Amino acid sequence: MSTPTTIKTELPPPDAAPGESRWTRTRVEELLIRNSMVIVLLLVMCYFSYESVRFATLPNAKTILIAAAPFALVAFGQTLVILTGGIDLSVGSVIAVSAMTGAKLVVDHPDQLWLAVAAAIGVGILAGLINGIIISRLNVAPFVATLGMLTAGSGVAFVIGDGAPINGLPTEYGKIANTEILGLQAPVIVMIVGFIVLATVMKRTAFGLRVYAVGGNRVAADVAGVNTQRTLTAVYVISGALAGVSGVILSSRVISGPPDLGAGYELDAIAAVVIGGASLMGGRGTIWGTLLGLLLIQTLNNGLDILIVPSYWQAVISGVLIVAAVAVDMWATRRSTS
Repeated sequence: MSTPTTIKTELPPPDAAPGESRWTRTRVEELLIRNSMVIVLLLVMCYFSYESVRFATLPNAKTILIAAAPFALVAFGQTLVILTGGIDLSVGSVIAVSAMTGAKLVVDHPDQLWLAVAAAIGVGILAGLINGIIISRLNVAPFVATLGMLTAGSGVAFVIGDGAPINGLPTEYGKIANTEILGLQAPVIVMIVGFIVLATVMKRTAFGLRVYAVGGNRVAADVAGVNTQRTLTAVYVISGALAGVSGVILSSRVISGPPDLGAGYELDAIAAVVIGGASLMGGRGTIWGTLLGLLLIQTLNNGLDILIVPSYWQAVISGVLIVAAVAVDMWATRRSTS
């Protein structure tokens, strides 16, 4: 005697009002969870706009974007690394080494501006390549490998400048970060282009699929024929290259080469990625989510500055935000799998 089988359908029966109501609530809840960062960002913007007329202005919006640009590049690179289940703690010192390299070369050879810029970015690529090789081929834990690079890079930055900032950079170098294109400063344009390129790559290319596969299950990715070593190396190279670009932008903005430039950027980048919904275990996250996370952080910092909130309270608020974001993300994950 056969047992009747119940087939569940996504759409509720048209004559079942209670079921339809339940289905509608579920869809609304899923929609709210999926767009929670957008909602939070809008609420934060509304609050600061209500508290201060200075916040909701075009010049202030440009200020937020300019502050976010170099930070965004580092966060985008960190996103790719975290998607593979790794972490890059070295980006802050890579920013410093890249900035010091570019500053040193442009001071010694003022007529070789773009060579200095290329060398600065090249240093970032080299640092990322070293990280990638150590992690992918020697199987050193990403935390340990990049922590070592963080320490070594910080020391190299001070060595390049003999323990002091490099000043006297030509004005042409300062124009890199202060040139306006279509009403926006060049770093903002770089941020937008970087976002579009990386978002497209991660969503529509085989490389993006391989990154997610490695983060989801490296052993299974190996079995499926993915060159996991090459993929891991590539994401750390990209992270290092973007940190190098960020170093050029930051040093151009201040027209100087401080050896401690970029200190703490690694933690801010990780915070933006986590707030944006990425999993530190790898395999889940998006460039779009990271963009929302870093915009939320920059908007909070900007709004709290306008309201003259002390910096230590800003740190407390940022910490609470990170913990809350992780808690909401874990709750949403459990809910979707239950």
